[in-house]
Amino acid sequence: MRLTTKGLQDTKAWQAKGYKLPSFDREAMIRKTRENPVWIHFGAGNIFRGFHAMLMQRLLEAGLADRGIIVGEGFDYAIIDDIYRPHDDLSLLVTLKADGSIEKEVVASVAEALRCDKSFPEEWASFQKYFASDSLEMVTFTITEKGYALKGKDGSYFPFVQNDIKNGPDGTLGSMVSKLTSLMYTRYQAGRKPLALVSTDNCSHNGEKLQNGVLTIAREWVAAGFCEAGFVDYLQKQVAFPWSMIDKITPRPDSKVKAMLEADGFEDTTVVVTDKHTYIAPFVNAEQPQYLVIENDFPAGRPALEKAGVYLTDRDTVNKVERMKVCTCLNPLHTALAVYGCLLGYTLIADEMKDPQLKQMVKTLGYKEGMPVVTDPGILNPKAFIDEVVEKRIPNPFMPDTPQRIATDTSQKLAIRYGETIKAYQASKTLKLDDLEIIPLVFAGWCRYLMAVDDEGKAFTPSSDPRLEEESAYLKGVKLGDKGPFDTVLHPILSDATLFGVDLEKAGLAKKVVAYFTELVAGKGAVRKTLAKYVK
Repeated sequence: MRLTTKGLQDTKAWQAKGYKLPSFDREAMIRKTRENPVWIHFGAGNIFRGFHAMLMQRLLEAGLADRGIIVGEGFDYAIIDDIYRPHDDLSLLVTLKADGSIEKEVVASVAEALRCDKSFPEEWASFQKYFASDSLEMVTFTITEKGYALKGKDGSYFPFVQNDIKNGPDGTLGSMVSKLTSLMYTRYQAGRKPLALVSTDNCSHNGEKLQNGVLTIAREWVAAGFCEAGFVDYLQKQVAFPWSMIDKITPRPDSKVKAMLEADGFEDTTVVVTDKHTYIAPFVNAEQPQYLVIENDFPAGRPALEKAGVYLTDRDTVNKVERMKVCTCLNPLHTALAVYGCLLGYTLIADEMKDPQLKQMVKTLGYKEGMPVVTDPGILNPKAFIDEVVEKRIPNPFMPDTPQRIATDTSQKLAIRYGETIKAYQASKTLKLDDLEIIPLVFAGWCRYLMAVDDEGKAFTPSSDPRLEEESAYLKGVKLGDKGPFDTVLHPILSDATLFGVDLEKAGLAKKVVAYFTELVAGKGAVRKTLAKYVK
């Protein structure tokens, strides 16, 4: 059982082991897609293979589409070289259900996978051809929130972005946003054709982030004389940047899933760790629940996404759903479990939900502190959503997700996942900031996490984070058993509104965070003792 076009020909071997194979004419799909592309996606990792590619597969299987997706990778080219190419652009999706059952399906909706960089001139030329095509309707993205960033904390462009601006659309480009803007200039020159550029990254106002990035680069190039002045007007009037909310957990390839597949006789289970620290394999393991809500703004048309389970709605509803999920019903709970899971030595998120204190911590965080400021979006019920998260999704013992993975880039997440709730409390006439207990406890826990020492006093390696070195430096002099006071030590962190969305000192929450932190560093076992004291 090899994951290749040739390997799929022995259908009986696959079906005997319960694998679902594609039923559509893949060869015809590939030919039609390359001749008249409809959908291009950037970001070739697990979430794309486990979600977006399956959406198109559903439409292909139902006869609601005859073309697939062209996927591009503009950052980690090893994904294309080591995963897509050896397996003829096929993937295997392993869906791990909370009841212990599994589904295994070969994903075959990718028509072509290309490296999006000018150092691969033939592949870049293919992208230019596809972007100039009349048939192209939408381009989607899963490039992570960092992929949209053009400037550092000080407000100046990153060096690689400065080079992009200096080089212009025809020069060497480093940022995915710059590469996209260059390709959009190709489309502009080919007749100013409309298009939807749809960020489906897990971040607040993702469409706005993408739009701001593209317009920023375009304006710089127009000002430098690289592009016609009408290019910016085209981007503003002919190109849509719909907002979206996405929710599906596709963690790193799991060793247990790998072993299960090998027992079936499936041979392609090698897990690749790229030089960009991407963990990827020919298979994707994922949970069953998934949600994708998109603003229905597609000036060039779109596939029948609603037939595959996508919610198409207006921007205000997308914003409400996104805030519901990111600020209350899922992401804040995950971050709380990530921080305290690392401190308490957990290596599986599901196991944390067997811990009475940690389970109660996230229930209090979601139901008591977050829910009062949630606006019901209408298309998804907030309480039902969080019920599923707390009772089924996070406790799913078959989902190999780790606190260490979720702790990645925590500094970039705190402002949205908690800061928006704090702001809502500040604006409320009935809710009081003093009533918040778990949110300050999470902040204190993150500060304790920055010490890189667990509750047993053992050193651990914190997950990657663009501000890890900067923030950890403030705590270098703090050791377990220290008594404080820690007000001065923590001041640069707690007063930084870019971290928490608000200045915690001005908001009046810093004292509570410092008090919690003081108890968390009291000695070995202090983290557990503090949780027992405050989580009721």
